[in-house]
Amino acid sequence: MLGKEEMQNVEDEAGVVDLKTRTVVNCQDLSLTFETADGPVYALSDINLRVEHGEFVSFIGPSGCGKTTLLRTIADLEKSTGGSITVNGVTPLEARMNRDYGYVFQASALYPWRTIEKNVALPLEIMGLSAAEQKQRVAKNLELVELVGFEKKFPWQLSGGMQQRVSIARALCLEPELLLMDEPFGALDEIVRDHLNEQLLRLWDKTDKTVVFVTHSIPEAVFLSSKIIVMSPRPGRIIDVIDCGFPRDRTLDIRESPEFLEVAHRVREGLRSGHSYED
Repeated sequence: MLGKEEMQNVEDEAGVVDLKTRTVVNCQDLSLTFETADGPVYALSDINLRVEHGEFVSFIGPSGCGKTTLLRTIADLEKSTGGSITVNGVTPLEARMNRDYGYVFQASALYPWRTIEKNVALPLEIMGLSAAEQKQRVAKNLELVELVGFEKKFPWQLSGGMQQRVSIARALCLEPELLLMDEPFGALDEIVRDHLNEQLLRLWDKTDKTVVFVTHSIPEAVFLSSKIIVMSPRPGRIIDVIDCGFPRDRTLDIRESPEFLEVAHRVREGLRSGHSYED
């Protein structure tokens, strides 16, 4: 198998395919229904979505609309009941077994008795990587999230924002092409959240990862994304796909621009038009 970092092009019968233009996530008529004692719960319905390499795609919608369920389906943590989905051209199960993605949860989920470097190294230990390789990856990714010097600290000695940066470093240690993020900054105050949004943009630009991000915040979705997926209340459907043409090196000042406000207004209108008070 070719290494992920070295592999820039692959050949097929038609010639050379540029991996940087390929589809990373492809959902076709995807649906998911949970069977419960009280009857079926229709979580997702007719999802058609393509996420291309290098995009930053945000899912936004009301609580219970299926944003996290869709993210978990991409990660093979939930199983679709209709339609099809591929991740890097294979099934979500195969992508998970290939370690093609890293997952950042709403809570940092760090072990309090392990140091920061040991928390970041945990998946590498499970994979059986050598101590030298673990050390190199941990150092590289703690530098990416600007936590050099905190290797020997414990999670309880760090702020909530710093803990989330540790969880991002842990996900990146797998060297995934795809980063899945489920409201990682939702519990943080606005000042810390803004700072981490800027850091995440720099990280995205530096690593050229494909990012799929779940959020409830319209400003966060507009500021971070190259594409915004607006979802309806349950059953979750895609009611709008909004391309954001902002430069990668944008700063928080862009939130005062007419272009930013125009995109935010479109997101808000999409959420309003798709809202329903029916269960």
